[in-house]
Amino acid sequence: MHGRINEIRPLLISIAALAFGCSAPELSGQKPAIGSLAVRNARLPGGASVELLIRDGAIEYVGPRAPVADRERDLGGKIVVPAVIDSHVHLAYWPVGNALAESGVAGAVDLAAPLATLGRGDVRLRVAASGPMITAARGYPTRSWGADGYGLEVADAAGATNAVAALANRGADVIKVALGSDGLGRGELEAVVAAARARGLKVAAHALSAADVALAADAGVEILAHTPIEPIGSELAARWRGRYVITTLAAFAPLAAAANLRRLLAAGAIAVYGTDLGNTRELGVSRSEIAAMTEAGMSPRAIIESMTTTPAKLWGWHDLGAIEPRRRTPLLVLDRDPLEDPMALASAVEVLRE
Repeated sequence: MHGRINEIRPLLISIAALAFGCSAPELSGQKPAIGSLAVRNARLPGGASVELLIRDGAIEYVGPRAPVADRERDLGGKIVVPAVIDSHVHLAYWPVGNALAESGVAGAVDLAAPLATLGRGDVRLRVAASGPMITAARGYPTRSWGADGYGLEVADAAGATNAVAALANRGADVIKVALGSDGLGRGELEAVVAAARARGLKVAAHALSAADVALAADAGVEILAHTPIEPIGSELAARWRGRYVITTLAAFAPLAAAANLRRLLAAGAIAVYGTDLGNTRELGVSRSEIAAMTEAGMSPRAIIESMTTTPAKLWGWHDLGAIEPRRRTPLLVLDRDPLEDPMALASAVEVLRE
């Protein structure tokens, strides 16, 4: 019983808050809140009943009885969760941002796109972007799928420092680097990390081999852009305690990557849901990725957190990722509890915006 309570608690508003901290005003004779929607007869994961008041896209009230509103929606006991965040996409490679938003994704992190795409956004989708990934001369991906500006080549540490400055000045939200035999060496990577840190930017590394994962750890990289596919040992995994790994399990070798993800999470790394959309072509919340995370041993609660609260914190999107006042997240309306079946997240009945 205690284990079940502990599993549910981080996803729910506490019963005390529902009962005392969010009490609604009396409804009799009250004028409707202008431009607002009251969501009634909803449930949170785990079964707690809840009502919400949403005005101009922002949640104003969460509790047992929402105030009177201009419009009313009765969800008939269906479950509401925040729309998800996909932390690895390529929207220039497959420009489906608005369709992604309509299918239940609130935010996405574009990890490699031509420089000209920085500053552009989709109407409904929150996007953080890296611009081109920094790589070696003639390095990955400039001689393959990313030949049209998806990589920014540098020859030495000074060039790496200048590349970070150029990307930051164009509005990059995160810096991505390519490692491996055709990626950055130690000197260039350390220069990137130092320059990014000076500007308050995180670094995500395309690092698929054990050697690349070790190099990224040595240099102070905060984020693995993919779960690595070459086997890594427990000692190396432990070096990622408190740092992040974006899953992308379905995009590469799922079985090999799943074993590494299991080892990384056991060592204290933090999982963040990502699909490598563009290189993969499953629009919306990915059933394949959820299935792969489940196969890797992630609990339903861990999967939900990797798609909502964790990336919202990682990317500084404090108005997404949770059902709380002042958040602006769209809501996924589900007919099954994702704590029982996380695949429900990929089968939303509706995406409720306001």
